[in-house]
Amino acid sequence: MRNKKTVEKHPIHVKSGDKVVITSGKDKGKVSSVKKVITSENKVIVEGANIVTKAQKAQGGNQGGLIKTEAAMDSSKVMLYCSACEKATRIKYDVIDNKKVRVCKKCGERID
Repeated sequence: MRNKKTVEKHPIHVKSGDKVVITSGKDKGKVSSVKKVITSENKVIVEGANIVTKAQKAQGGNQGGLIKTEAAMDSSKVMLYCSACEKATRIKYDVIDNKKVRVCKKCGERID
Protein backbone atom coordinates (compact mmCIF):
# COMPACT_ATOMS: atom_id res chain seq x y z
CA MET A 1 0.00 0.00 0.00
CA ARG A 2 1.18 3.47 -0.80
CA ASN A 3 0.84 6.31 1.62
CA LYS A 4 -1.09 9.28 0.42
CA LYS A 5 0.82 12.53 0.42
CA THR A 6 -0.63 14.71 3.14
CA VAL A 7 -0.75 18.46 2.77
CA GLU A 8 -0.06 20.44 5.90
CA LYS A 9 -2.56 23.21 6.44
CA HIS A 10 -0.96 26.56 7.12
CA PRO A 11 -2.76 29.85 7.48
CA ILE A 12 -2.70 31.57 4.11
CA HIS A 13 -1.33 35.11 4.11
CA VAL A 14 -3.66 36.42 1.38
CA LYS A 15 -7.43 36.79 1.11
CA SER A 16 -9.65 36.84 -1.94
CA GLY A 17 -9.66 40.30 -3.49
CA ASP A 18 -6.07 41.12 -2.39
CA LYS A 19 -3.58 42.50 -4.91
CA VAL A 20 -0.61 40.16 -5.21
CA VAL A 21 2.68 39.86 -7.11
CA ILE A 22 3.58 36.47 -8.57
CA THR A 23 7.13 35.57 -7.48
CA SER A 24 7.86 32.52 -9.65
CA GLY A 25 6.70 30.66 -12.72
CA LYS A 26 5.71 31.76 -16.20
CA ASP A 27 3.84 34.83 -14.90
CA LYS A 28 6.64 36.07 -12.62
CA GLY A 29 6.35 39.78 -11.78
CA LYS A 30 2.70 40.08 -12.74
CA VAL A 31 0.47 42.12 -10.40
CA SER A 32 -3.14 40.93 -10.17
CA SER A 33 -5.90 40.20 -7.68
CA VAL A 34 -6.79 36.93 -5.96
CA LYS A 35 -10.03 35.38 -7.24
CA LYS A 36 -10.32 32.47 -4.83
CA VAL A 37 -8.42 30.94 -1.91
CA ILE A 38 -8.43 27.15 -1.42
CA THR A 39 -7.30 26.74 2.19
CA SER A 40 -7.51 22.94 2.24
CA GLU A 41 -4.80 22.71 -0.44
CA ASN A 42 -2.82 25.92 0.36
CA LYS A 43 -3.60 27.22 -3.13
CA VAL A 44 -4.89 30.43 -4.68
CA ILE A 45 -6.44 31.31 -8.03
CA VAL A 46 -5.07 34.59 -9.38
CA GLU A 47 -6.96 36.57 -12.02
CA GLY A 48 -5.28 36.37 -15.45
CA ALA A 49 -2.37 34.22 -14.27
CA ASN A 50 -1.43 30.54 -14.69
CA ILE A 51 -3.69 30.19 -17.74
CA VAL A 52 -4.29 26.61 -18.87
CA THR A 53 -6.22 25.25 -21.85
CA LYS A 54 -8.89 22.64 -21.16
CA ALA A 55 -10.85 20.56 -23.65
CA GLN A 56 -14.56 20.94 -22.87
CA LYS A 57 -17.24 18.63 -24.22
CA ALA A 58 -20.44 20.21 -25.58
CA GLN A 59 -23.26 19.95 -23.03
CA GLY A 60 -26.84 21.03 -23.54
CA GLY A 61 -26.92 24.19 -25.63
CA ASN A 62 -23.31 25.09 -24.84
CA GLN A 63 -20.67 24.66 -27.49
CA GLY A 64 -17.60 22.60 -26.66
CA GLY A 65 -14.00 23.27 -27.59
CA LEU A 66 -10.78 24.50 -26.06
CA ILE A 67 -11.39 26.80 -23.09
CA LYS A 68 -8.72 28.93 -21.43
CA THR A 69 -9.06 29.25 -17.67
CA GLU A 70 -7.01 30.12 -14.59
CA ALA A 71 -5.56 27.18 -12.67
CA ALA A 72 -4.77 27.13 -8.95
CA MET A 73 -1.18 27.83 -7.85
CA ASP A 74 0.55 27.35 -4.53
CA SER A 75 0.11 30.26 -2.12
CA SER A 76 3.87 30.41 -1.54
CA LYS A 77 4.30 31.67 -5.13
CA VAL A 78 2.50 34.96 -4.43
CA MET A 79 3.35 37.94 -2.22
CA LEU A 80 1.00 40.67 -1.09
CA TYR A 81 1.34 43.94 -3.06
CA CYS A 82 1.51 47.14 -1.00
CA SER A 83 -0.05 50.01 -2.94
CA ALA A 84 1.63 52.60 -0.70
CA CYS A 85 5.25 51.57 -1.42
CA GLU A 86 4.32 49.86 -4.74
CA LYS A 87 6.30 46.69 -3.97
CA ALA A 88 5.75 43.07 -3.02
CA THR A 89 5.93 42.77 0.74
CA ARG A 90 5.62 40.43 3.66
CA ILE A 91 3.04 41.27 6.28
CA LYS A 92 2.96 41.51 10.03
CA TYR A 93 -0.07 41.55 12.26
CA ASP A 94 -0.77 44.43 14.65
CA VAL A 95 -3.64 45.06 17.04
CA ILE A 96 -5.23 48.44 16.31
CA ASP A 97 -8.45 49.42 18.14
CA ASN A 98 -8.79 45.84 19.47
CA LYS A 99 -8.75 44.45 15.91
CA LYS A 100 -6.06 42.31 14.33
CA VAL A 101 -4.97 44.02 11.10
CA ARG A 102 -2.34 43.29 8.45
CA VAL A 103 0.48 45.81 8.10
CA CYS A 104 3.19 46.17 5.42
CA LYS A 105 6.62 45.19 6.78
CA LYS A 106 8.44 47.73 4.57
CA CYS A 107 6.49 50.95 5.04
CA GLY A 108 4.17 50.20 7.98
CA GLU A 109 1.03 51.00 5.97
CA ARG A 110 -2.20 49.31 7.05
CA ILE A 111 -3.46 46.85 4.41
CA ASP A 112 -6.90 45.83 5.71
